[in-house]
Amino acid sequence: MNNPTNGTPASSGAQTPADQGSREQLSFWALALGSVGVVYGDIGTSPLYAFREALVAAQGGGGPVTRAIVLGVLSLIVWSLIVVVTVKYVVLLLRMDNNGEGGTLSLTALAFRAVGRRSTAVLLLGIVGAAMFYGSSLITPALSVLSAVEGLKVVTPAFEPYILPITIALLVALFAVQSRGTGKVSVLFGPITIAWFVAIALVGGLHIADDPSVLAAINPYYAISFIVSHKLIGLITMGAVFLVVTGSEALYADLGHFGRKPVQAAWFVLVLPALLINYFGQGALVLAHPEAIENPFYRLVPDVLLLPMVGLATAATVIASQAVITGAYSITHQAIQLGLLPRLEIRHTSAALYGQIYMPRVNILLLIGVLLLVGLFRTSSDLAGAYVLAVAATSLVATLLAFVVVWKMWKWKAWSAALLISPFAITDGAFLFAASMKLTEGAWLPVLFGGVIVLAMITWRRGTGILMQKTRRTEVPLESLVHSLEKKSPHVVPGTAVFLTSDPDFAPTALLHNLKHNKVLHEHNVILTIIFADTPRVPESERVTITPVSNLFSRVALKYGYMDQPNVPKALAIARRHGWTFDIMSTSFFLSRRAIKASIHSGMPRWQDKLFIGLAKSATDATDFFQIPTGRVMEVGTQVTV
Repeated sequence: MNNPTNGTPASSGAQTPADQGSREQLSFWALALGSVGVVYGDIGTSPLYAFREALVAAQGGGGPVTRAIVLGVLSLIVWSLIVVVTVKYVVLLLRMDNNGEGGTLSLTALAFRAVGRRSTAVLLLGIVGAAMFYGSSLITPALSVLSAVEGLKVVTPAFEPYILPITIALLVALFAVQSRGTGKVSVLFGPITIAWFVAIALVGGLHIADDPSVLAAINPYYAISFIVSHKLIGLITMGAVFLVVTGSEALYADLGHFGRKPVQAAWFVLVLPALLINYFGQGALVLAHPEAIENPFYRLVPDVLLLPMVGLATAATVIASQAVITGAYSITHQAIQLGLLPRLEIRHTSAALYGQIYMPRVNILLLIGVLLLVGLFRTSSDLAGAYVLAVAATSLVATLLAFVVVWKMWKWKAWSAALLISPFAITDGAFLFAASMKLTEGAWLPVLFGGVIVLAMITWRRGTGILMQKTRRTEVPLESLVHSLEKKSPHVVPGTAVFLTSDPDFAPTALLHNLKHNKVLHEHNVILTIIFADTPRVPESERVTITPVSNLFSRVALKYGYMDQPNVPKALAIARRHGWTFDIMSTSFFLSRRAIKASIHSGMPRWQDKLFIGLAKSATDATDFFQIPTGRVMEVGTQVTV
């Protein structure tokens, strides 16, 4: 038996600080390894096509592959990874979290807080960034999966006719399983992607010995010399080189899932070394065997391991595509909460993991778009040009928003903030300009798609603003209505009536119609407003605010973050802590269902009126969106003009 008096622990279960530190360290590395599968899938599959496309662009129409070209392209790749990904995203932007969350719209919301208001310029930047992210969400699955499956024709040309059918089948299967959630298979994402990075590092490392002098490309002189000497071709090559950093937005967007330090550790310990080794291996292989330019990535792989590598590459690209699809759901959710898009159906696919959602309409639109891309472009080389412009535009928007945060929130002087941000702005601008030179070769696609998204967001925001102004003209101030009802009260019935409204200072239309047609008033009347904050999530302690108006009326505000899923009955149950005896069975919810018509004197052109009305009709019913039991809802129909 242990004796506490002789210095021996009385319990073997006692936890020392060292034990606790070990557990925290283990959790840290588990998060770091987990982030590899989610965060780095897209950028990790770039070696499949990026080096090849950059070399083809540098050839300028089929010239010889010289040492100067290979070293110049490699140097551009190395310094793109260092400047754009390592310094800008991993070091700088990961520090700009909005209550732990990242991504273009999170950065936009953070910039709103920095400026102190919803600035139009900041809003437009956020809209453009989100629209371009949608463009890359379309192209990533098509390009990644297609480039992986193209490895089959390296095994044998006999597979070439089957590349497109196999790619389409994989993509259809990928989108078909989205409704079931990814919780059960996501545990495999990390190990598979780690195996991918280890594999690409091994095959790259084996071939550096083909020409070790390729390591000289780490000197930026070769990048600068290449651009200066090749002029227009050098600029076009820069557009292709940007393929190596595609997926960097995911670094920032998935910050909330893993935290800054685990994401940074995964980059420096595994991802960056594996990418550099593989690119150097491809460069050495092409220098030793110029014919390998046809597909330098798969030429790195020994023949006996070629089929397994194609299988691993396909798995890695599917995982990368999954991360982008999930990102599209997430950014749509954020856009809805920020008032940039109409309400759309959101389904939670996991009871344990809050962030796992599925949006049927977004999923269908993405699938249609991806299949059209595959059918239209047919090869990964043709798709690559379209991809660069979307990602470069998103990257430039993030840089400009970062300037606002550094200047206004970090309290730097304008000139010092500009000094910090200008290298990234110049780099992103150069890449965007280079990518725009491919407009006629496919880069028009993300511009067109992004333009449609921007138009939809601007129309929705403008239309809802006009609608609110017109509705307010016919509304009655709540205080005036309550005062008149106190003088001459209608018949009062038991129970609670909850009236949803966007402006608690005015009587909701549903309340006025209830008084007009039913001529009754409930003993408890709640004017309910749902507010979306510019923060990702709002704690339950701050969810409910109750303000008494009279004996019969009270105002209730429910506050949510732009990544929260509103649930009105659950939030009202929290109101019990404030003294309100909420009972769902004695509560009726009154909602206004508005039929929107175009007005002759509208504030928008006729075509924009029609677009807004179409968007409004596509919106999910408020009952479903706010998770109100349908059996407790009364809807009042009204007609309004925009």
